[in-house]
Amino acid sequence: MPPIAWEAMSAPVVVNVAPGSAAERAGLCVGDEVVTINGIVPRDVIEWQFAADEPDIEIELLRGGLQSLVEITKRAGEPLGVEVSSAVFDRVRTCDNHCEFCFIYQLPSGMRRSLYLKDDDYRLSFLYGNFTTLTRFTEADLERVITERLSPLNVSIHATDPDVRARMLKNPRGGMSLRWLRALLDNDIVVRGQVVLCPGVNDGEIFDRTMAGVLDEYSDLESVAVVPLGLSKFNNESAMRLHTRSEAEAMVDAIEDWQDVFLHTVGHRMVFAADEYYLMADRPFPSEDTYEDFSMHEDGIGMARTFEMEFNGRVQAPTAPQAGFFAAVDSPPNPAAYTGLRARAGNSSEASPLRFSARRDAPIGILTGEFGARVIAPLVDDLRRADVRVIPVSNEFFGGNTAVTGLMVGHDLQRILADEPVGHRYLLPDVCLSEGRFLDGVTIHELPRPVEIVATDGISLRKALEPTP
Repeated sequence: MPPIAWEAMSAPVVVNVAPGSAAERAGLCVGDEVVTINGIVPRDVIEWQFAADEPDIEIELLRGGLQSLVEITKRAGEPLGVEVSSAVFDRVRTCDNHCEFCFIYQLPSGMRRSLYLKDDDYRLSFLYGNFTTLTRFTEADLERVITERLSPLNVSIHATDPDVRARMLKNPRGGMSLRWLRALLDNDIVVRGQVVLCPGVNDGEIFDRTMAGVLDEYSDLESVAVVPLGLSKFNNESAMRLHTRSEAEAMVDAIEDWQDVFLHTVGHRMVFAADEYYLMADRPFPSEDTYEDFSMHEDGIGMARTFEMEFNGRVQAPTAPQAGFFAAVDSPPNPAAYTGLRARAGNSSEASPLRFSARRDAPIGILTGEFGARVIAPLVDDLRRADVRVIPVSNEFFGGNTAVTGLMVGHDLQRILADEPVGHRYLLPDVCLSEGRFLDGVTIHELPRPVEIVATDGISLRKALEPTP
């Protein structure tokens, strides 16, 4: 798995050369270290792709300690045909905020080192959908974003009150860094906002002030996702606590009230509650038209509703790729997609080897997180099939309120599957995997029962449940 270069400047290394491509014809090989491309030392895969799109390319490379120059002439419209080792070649811009709600701080020790990277890099926002606070953003960054049209970007807002935002980020620059948000919007960069709601910190009256600030100052945002604080059992911050049901109900009401305000003032609902809020409040999910175009699907907004539509055959294609947690760390870059459009990184079931030995007509157990089980179970019940059951996997590894499927880990699956019958078919969603490995480092081959990896969408699950023709 190609890692992100995050400690120091490192040259891109060729990890794949497409057969028959211009790169193969020119003699590029896996393992070649690219020193320059068209005379520039690329800082990231974005600069790499701009250079690689040129019809004539000169690559200065190192191979076996020897430096050489390779000249490549491509046919009209032909891609270079090279995949490189990481998305960022210079140092990833790490986060210097100290948010009490940051999930990176809530990871247990002993996990692989790359998972502890806490970035605040606008490039990873563009490439992978990571959220940036803009506290390390500069004039030079703004110029590059505008010139290269690096859009959309994702910005963590949390609060528009400067004092509240600075306290939440534990960074004095947090109070003023939203000026960059205004500058991005003024230059027609599409920006998607996010508010992580921490009970007693930025909910209630402060949330209303934040929404009023968005309406007054940032009404040209594309959207604002409101997500609840996620707590693991490793969080030691006394101010951080779980939402109560009444608080979740109040947040759903407030968000829906503000949707009406935005709909009548700017023409769209703007602010959306994460699906988790409806589960915590034990309320039905909104109708599909409420989510407008489901553009916030990967932020956990409308995911349950689209899964239902997919499972019941109301749509013919999955709504969006399913990005796993820490996608920027775990997903290899796809330079061919970086031609002015953001690439969406996801975990494909094709990347994870299937492992199964049960008969196709064996009883089926669907493995999913506790939140996922509450979405899937009613759909499965409607099938009226005694041979299909949903198996909720409680997350004891992270603990707290961790209940999403994407954070399922091998240790918990080992515990659950050990008590399940031998010979059944066990379906596992690919969103919790990166090349057959869970966040805790366990591989699918270390599970006590064979599993089948299924893409995390309703269409794929329904197909996996179909009887043998």
